[in-house]
Amino acid sequence: MPEHGVVDALARLVAFPTVSDRPVTEIAAHLAQNAEDAGFEVQQLPSSPGKSNVVARAGPKGRGGLLLSGHMDVVPTEGQAWSSDPFRLTQRDGQLIGRGTADMKGFIAAVSTALPDLPIDRLQREVVLVWTHDEEVGCVGAQHLVEKWADTLSPLPPDTWIGEPTDLCVCHMHPGHTTLDIICTGRPAHSSRPELGLSAIHLAGEVLEVLRGVAAAWGASQGKDGPGPRPHAVMNVGHIHGGAAVNIVPEHCCLTVGIRPVPGQDEQELIRDITAGLAGLTEAAASCGGEIVLETRQSSPAMLTDPDTPLATSLRTHATDPAPRGVAFSTDGGHLSRLGTRCLIFGPGSIDLAHRPDESISAKALEQTVDIVRKVILERCT
Repeated sequence: MPEHGVVDALARLVAFPTVSDRPVTEIAAHLAQNAEDAGFEVQQLPSSPGKSNVVARAGPKGRGGLLLSGHMDVVPTEGQAWSSDPFRLTQRDGQLIGRGTADMKGFIAAVSTALPDLPIDRLQREVVLVWTHDEEVGCVGAQHLVEKWADTLSPLPPDTWIGEPTDLCVCHMHPGHTTLDIICTGRPAHSSRPELGLSAIHLAGEVLEVLRGVAAAWGASQGKDGPGPRPHAVMNVGHIHGGAAVNIVPEHCCLTVGIRPVPGQDEQELIRDITAGLAGLTEAAASCGGEIVLETRQSSPAMLTDPDTPLATSLRTHATDPAPRGVAFSTDGGHLSRLGTRCLIFGPGSIDLAHRPDESISAKALEQTVDIVRKVILERCT
């Protein structure tokens, strides 16, 4: 059976409904207090109203050590067929069910549970905790740390452990993620006279066909031997919104598109591919009084770390598979690497269960992670 403490810790974290469009004030305060109680010095570094990152430090700075990181936010639950309240932890058949259990409050709960057992007064190297906000909508908190707080944070430990769900496999690379808005503007008209207008939704439909072709070209020609589980960039049209009423030829339609460059690939190159693909359609729309504009909403870098760092050696001892690998999703590691720390991804739970109804994590894996956190921190920092 798992430690009662870690289950309670996870239940408390799941109960904070930290969907990315909501504040993280309460969970940040809770995690800050948890670290303070364990003897850490804690800062809450604000990004915007209701949004802050939590940074907790213990041990001598500048002499090595370990940084552990995770994100406090979760994805929405609306429209999903949950069998229980997603913000109340439910135990069933050895699984702990709730939003964020795998991605990634399980890891944060495991670290929080391990903290009281650490010999803070005997640390020879620093332990740093970084809990970020709004990772799910573009690694916003981690980006803010890099852009505003880098000098305040320096020096950081040379190695960072990000506890995203990898089924306890060591992962050293992942793609980036850039979000684009493609904004189509037409001419409104009464729907009984559609010939007097230009439908922005019809424009968006043509844009979709172009995007499908660009994505297919990436898959056919780019990076056949590239690093990671997927050797080429991918694209997803995640949201479309347009029109005002059924009796108006729509004037506006916006497509939100995610692109994922592989490590070593410039996202601007991919954006240029899209722009070039849309050039003919953009020109044709302009000749009819319409417009197609591409705007970048956010961009998170890819991550590629030497698979033979000291931290990798420590984590492989506890891994379900000792071979280093890549993951197809993005993490805060792309930004945190810009702070001069080598990031690896290693955590309990499966990404295949994340973002879905009845998201869950194995109670056994959660218990195991508490033990791994203790052992790795003792090995790296005492």
